[in-house]
Amino acid sequence: MQNDLIKISEFILTAAEKHLLRKAVFSKPADKSLIKAVMSEKFISGQSALQIEFFHKDNKVTHKNLPVSELSAEIIAEFGQDYMQINLLCNGAEGEYRASASGKTVVLGDKKLGALLSSAKVQEMPTESNNRKKNHILSGDEPFLKLLGVSDSNGRIYDKKQSKFKQINRFLEIIRDTEDKLPCDSIRICDLCCGKSYLSFAAYHYFSVVRGMKVSMTGVDLKPDVVEYCSSVAKELGFDGLEFICGDVNDYVSSVPPALVISLHACDIATDIVLQKAAEWKADVILSTPCCHHELNHNIDCPELSFITEHSMLRQKLCDAATDALRLARLEASGYSTSTVELIDPVETPKNVMLRAIRKKNFNENSPEAKKALERYLSAKRFLCGDNDTSAFHF
Repeated sequence: MQNDLIKISEFILTAAEKHLLRKAVFSKPADKSLIKAVMSEKFISGQSALQIEFFHKDNKVTHKNLPVSELSAEIIAEFGQDYMQINLLCNGAEGEYRASASGKTVVLGDKKLGALLSSAKVQEMPTESNNRKKNHILSGDEPFLKLLGVSDSNGRIYDKKQSKFKQINRFLEIIRDTEDKLPCDSIRICDLCCGKSYLSFAAYHYFSVVRGMKVSMTGVDLKPDVVEYCSSVAKELGFDGLEFICGDVNDYVSSVPPALVISLHACDIATDIVLQKAAEWKADVILSTPCCHHELNHNIDCPELSFITEHSMLRQKLCDAATDALRLARLEASGYSTSTVELIDPVETPKNVMLRAIRKKNFNENSPEAKKALERYLSAKRFLCGDNDTSAFHF
């Protein structure tokens, strides 16, 4: 077996044993039904394992787990001989193995990588809880992340896109947590005020590629250039069930009511329009992260809270929280169980609060429970706004 292939394989194994391995990307496979394979360290039941993700040309992803304690450099090399290129990414150094059609091989970056791995101490193995945080749903190799400029051709996340990558993964984790409330065979999704549509592509990838479901999804936005761009990306990815429409979400009509409605950073009352649409459609799950909150700030009329509202900064903070609380109260009156979750660390962006609403089964809008929820919402609105009739919160 080639010395260079054994060398890169020894690097991979040592990096895994010392818990320094980020990932090893095996590309240019002999098997033409594959795009590439990605090997990364996982911690399963307290033990280190190398998980191999196989990315197939039919958009499917399969996995295989190999306990590190049972591996050798020869086993890794035997797997690697079916690939012409291997990119190894470790904490502190990177290396690359290349093989030509004529049989010539080379390992780039081997001196720095070898020095790091030989001198590095074994890092502490993460706990199960830390492992769940580290092991994202997405790896970075997904084609949509590359086309959207989040990762490079090797699946490395660009430094300036690290927070966006975290945000997308966190969003998919929230979707996964609500998955039992959604259809399991096919699903209709709407992303309203979709913008550049990172979440549209992530949601479509998750349900279509990861979950293997039939997906019909529509993104709606007012900006023609954004819609044109997103449409071209969807076409290039072969996401046939994903479309983008240029228009006002107020006027948008979905021929089939969506089971899932998502929205990221719809500005001010645009979030209210999104929530109203979703509630009227009786969507099973609503996930919305608001942006700016101006409507209540302009209309608040509450003498009891004047000790707060007379200070502009505190007034805005109060209105931000009260606006989202009113939105949740209105959704509860429309038949939803609601909660707020943190989308991403507030250090990354202050716009990190996601409103999550899950529709109750057999909800009766004429029930005492529903009437009580509606009165609670109306009372809170009257308390905050007095006689001011705001355009927001009118579901």
